[in-house]
Amino acid sequence: MMDLYTYATSNGQRASIMLEECGLPYKAIKVDLEKGEQKAPNFLKINPAGQIPALVDPDRPGGKALTLAQSGAIILYLSEKTGKLMPRDPVKRAQALQWFLQTMSDVAPASGTLFVVGTIPEATSSTRKFFEQRLLNQFRNSDKRLGEGEFLAGEFSIADIALYPTVSTRRELIEQAGDLPNLLRWAATMAARPGVQRGMKVPG
Repeated sequence: MMDLYTYATSNGQRASIMLEECGLPYKAIKVDLEKGEQKAPNFLKINPAGQIPALVDPDRPGGKALTLAQSGAIILYLSEKTGKLMPRDPVKRAQALQWFLQTMSDVAPASGTLFVVGTIPEATSSTRKFFEQRLLNQFRNSDKRLGEGEFLAGEFSIADIALYPTVSTRRELIEQAGDLPNLLRWAATMAARPGVQRGMKVPG
């Protein structure tokens, strides 16, 4: 059984949703970021960067456990381990990787920057609006894509798992924008999946 060190953030939720959707047994271990537990010596032995999520998989050839950080790396590892959630068709596979990386390199950082701006007392409302629009522009790219099909790669894949936690976190902003109907339709489809529901509740 794998151990997932995590907290209720978009990064943590990506990993737990992937585990749930792959049907893999795991134990969720809460690392309370608000209490600074990510900087505790015991956790730093698992991930010296002091960030969640981190996955420990003891089921490896030779009996040596694999320790892996970064939600994107965890998603890709679990997809390869199980053969799930990566399209077999070469074109759809390429699309899944494109939209997966679009989330990890563009959407998620834009959302993270907006969070940081919200913690800075000196930040002006215009500054926050600037970064809100930056994030919404990224969401508009996804919305346009979702106007072409039910899922980002034409079928449910790692790309959808990567994007959903950020969309869920920014739901109010998306609704206020008023021009992202495909993204909201897709979010409702994702929210109805039992695996997504379970993953979003981790670590409880």
